[in-house]
Amino acid sequence: MTSWSQEERSLIEIVSSSPEETASLGERVAGRLHRGSVIALRGGLGSGKTCFAKGIARGLGIGENITSPTYTIVCEYPAPVPLYHIDAYRLTGDEDFENTGAAELLGGEGIAVIEWSERIPRSLPPGALSVSIEITGAESRVIRISGAAQTLKEIEEDFVL
Repeated sequence: MTSWSQEERSLIEIVSSSPEETASLGERVAGRLHRGSVIALRGGLGSGKTCFAKGIARGLGIGENITSPTYTIVCEYPAPVPLYHIDAYRLTGDEDFENTGAAELLGGEGIAVIEWSERIPRSLPPGALSVSIEITGAESRVIRISGAAQTLKEIEEDFVL
């Protein structure tokens, strides 16, 4: 298993009133990511994890239709900085994740977005950006982003009016 260093963590909270806003937030976050970034998505079925991932893909210049990789576990989207869209829903835990080979994609040359990341907690690097999406209405969501303080400061700057 990979050894990761600890970073200072902080939290921001954003309200989204539609799937489009959730995707737009993902797109804005993408502008603050870099090679090796890991985004750990959490939330119930239908909460908007894939919408957020679609926004990240759009922000990385990926024009392909992004779908949840539930049955394939990992979908790779080529781009100047590749996107690895990982779905841990069907995995039984960290060991299962390691056995898929997907762990080798974390912290590498691309950006990894992991849906259902709570299923593989020991596999996530401490520097991962954690995105928790809570359903608050038919289309409204509360999105909580935690991670390295500097990264969050940069993301927050995008929302200052």
